[in-house]
Amino acid sequence: MSSKAPVVIGSVFAAYLAFVGVVAIGYEPTPDDMDWEDRQVFNNKALAELAIGQDLVSVKSLLGSPDFSEAKSIKDSAMQVLFYRTHHEKSDGVTTKDECTPLIFKNNQLIAWGSDTYKQYLAEPVAGL
Repeated sequence: MSSKAPVVIGSVFAAYLAFVGVVAIGYEPTPDDMDWEDRQVFNNKALAELAIGQDLVSVKSLLGSPDFSEAKSIKDSAMQVLFYRTHHEKSDGVTTKDECTPLIFKNNQLIAWGSDTYKQYLAEPVAGL
């Protein structure tokens, strides 16, 4: 009488290897799961695919959670700025706004990105103040 243990163990091991293979091939980390170096590369590539007029939800879906965000009202418009890390400045373990590209939204629509447009955004007075 032969033992079925080696067959069972072999079958379980084969199933485990198949599962690991499927996960390894099909898994793609979200931007929020990446380390800062991989995310920085990802963000730079994703920024090249942005288009003026994209809505806030689709941009967040593409890029994940921003590193920083700001918002203010200007006249009758809701303005929001999302900052995504795109360039390494110094190795201090902290991401700062100067290492990020700002994306500017007006009423949830992307209207501009980049440091020059952020300076223009900062110059606009806040509504109600």
